[in-house]
Amino acid sequence: MTVSRHALDPSDETLMLRYQNGDRAAFAQLVRRHQGPLYNFALRQVRIGQVAEDVVQEAFVRVVQNATDFKHEARFTTWVYTITRNLCIDQLRKRALRKHPSLDESKSDDGGDGPTLGEQTADPRASVERDATGIELKERILRAVDTLPDEQREVFLMREVSNLPFKEIAEITGVPENTVKSRMRYALERLQEALSEYEDYARALR
Repeated sequence: MTVSRHALDPSDETLMLRYQNGDRAAFAQLVRRHQGPLYNFALRQVRIGQVAEDVVQEAFVRVVQNATDFKHEARFTTWVYTITRNLCIDQLRKRALRKHPSLDESKSDDGGDGPTLGEQTADPRASVERDATGIELKERILRAVDTLPDEQREVFLMREVSNLPFKEIAEITGVPENTVKSRMRYALERLQEALSEYEDYARALR
């Protein structure tokens, strides 16, 4: 039986063990594997591309600085997302009294290695009319996510953008798993309400 290449890839924890033993290439592989998802998560939190890049860079600097503290029974994703989340919180606190960037500013800085929620709504085969509606829907989604309460937004992003399991999100945020699930449910309810006027349009695209 042929084993897929992905199945042969070392786990994050194995790569960290190799790095702790002096294998710099193992760390480079961890960066390649996680920098895109971490950037997309940070971007939707701090809303400015350059700041998100700085957050992710600093997160990996801290991974290097604290590599000897990493315990192999822990999950690397839990550790690095906790670091990234705390850095995002620090950035948001620093900017608490400053004006938030506009949606246009956020979009112009948008990027990363993975598609954002808004980009996933684009349909290149759509007509001009459907294209215009798709752009409007993208903007509405971005605004709706942006206006979620902080606790709900971060859970939504970790779950839907970074595909982390609820148990791991609970460890990162330091709250019970049931609380995480409740925040996710409330986030989805808020988004559904905010996007309700586009329900017929979304159904037509299916």
